[in-house]
Amino acid sequence: MRRRTLIASALFALLAGSSAGLAADEHVAAGDPPGGPDPVPIRAVLELFTSQGCSSCPPADALLKTFANDPGIIALSLPVDYWDYLGWKDTFATARNTERQRGYAKARGDGAIYTPQVVVNGLSHVNGSNKSDIESAIESTAGKGSKAHVPVRFWQEKNTLNILTGAAEAGSSIKEATIWLGVVQESGTIEIKQGENAGRSITYTNILRDLAPIGLWKGQTMRIQIPRGAVMMPETQKSVVLIQEGRAGPIIGAAWAALW
Repeated sequence: MRRRTLIASALFALLAGSSAGLAADEHVAAGDPPGGPDPVPIRAVLELFTSQGCSSCPPADALLKTFANDPGIIALSLPVDYWDYLGWKDTFATARNTERQRGYAKARGDGAIYTPQVVVNGLSHVNGSNKSDIESAIESTAGKGSKAHVPVRFWQEKNTLNILTGAAEAGSSIKEATIWLGVVQESGTIEIKQGENAGRSITYTNILRDLAPIGLWKGQTMRIQIPRGAVMMPETQKSVVLIQEGRAGPIIGAAWAALW
């Protein structure tokens, strides 16, 4: 089995073989979220489309780490593969990340595909090396679709990943959204030997190693349980849930959970 299809293949097997592995409604026998303070609300999801073969990307890769230190921001690296022909094959890149970037460009209608590109909350894109532009995009998108915001709780308990979503707010126009589950490597340092960044050692933050749709939110409260072993990879430490209108629209809910 190829690693890039791990989540999708595992979840397909669970869905096809047993309703006990994955369930999603108010009847799920899941425990309530663990006690303690509520998690910090997520105000922004940043997706950095980057490449080890892009000489303009290292400043953006470093900047993403500063945003990742903010508990109210989910900052993800999505390495793309379309610069591999320049002499260095990106060791983290996947065709699926490239497809996701193209999906955003198509959904926006501007056709803008480049690196380093940051997509903010699924709504707007800016140069990933420009801190002030990213901050402005966070502010400008934070208020959009506020009635569509879906609260999400995501936690691990007894080797099970538990996802609990809220219902649509009164007056929300969004009645359906895709629930995505991703697995993330917190950090990875690569010594690049060829191409535009030859001789450089670059550290990447929150590398998205796999991402797959796991359900459809239709405006109601949902609970989903997934065995941790179905989605784990040896190099990953945490997972992320994104609730997104369509497959490349506004992100209306997001949360982190540890895998270990």
